[in-house]
Amino acid sequence: MTSWTDFTAGAPRISAIFTRRHAATGKLCLLATLRADGSPRISPIEPRVFEDRLWLIGMPDTTKFRDLHRDPRFCLHTATVDTQVGEGDAKLFGTVADVRDTDLHQRFAQDLFEEIGFDLRGETFGHFYEAHLTGASSVEIVDGHMEVGIWKPGEQERVVQKT
Repeated sequence: MTSWTDFTAGAPRISAIFTRRHAATGKLCLLATLRADGSPRISPIEPRVFEDRLWLIGMPDTTKFRDLHRDPRFCLHTATVDTQVGEGDAKLFGTVADVRDTDLHQRFAQDLFEEIGFDLRGETFGHFYEAHLTGASSVEIVDGHMEVGIWKPGEQERVVQKT
């Protein structure tokens, strides 16, 4: 399992792009999951980094969470409207694990309330998915050319320049 700290240490450029784009969109990302028939599904989600872990949490009993329950693989893409990717773009790949820890859930709910005022304190969470990263990539335009960042756990990120 790759922690958020391990990811940011191994992929400082990609994680900085992800963090910047995640913040710029109010934490909105696009989540790719697999439907029961194997076809892809894209859904909006607001992932959160909490206690050095990336969490995919949202409204219970939605199709995206049913997908993850059946097949834990995902891709998380920073939301963008800029076709020139002037602010960069990042994707995270991985699997999820459903963490059943009510104390953690309540700390998360308290943190969420303190940060944005959304009150889930005292609620019971159906699924509480922790993201385990298996890879990441980014795109940035630097001095008029595209730079693609690539990272896998246990490796340092590398950058491939496209002309």
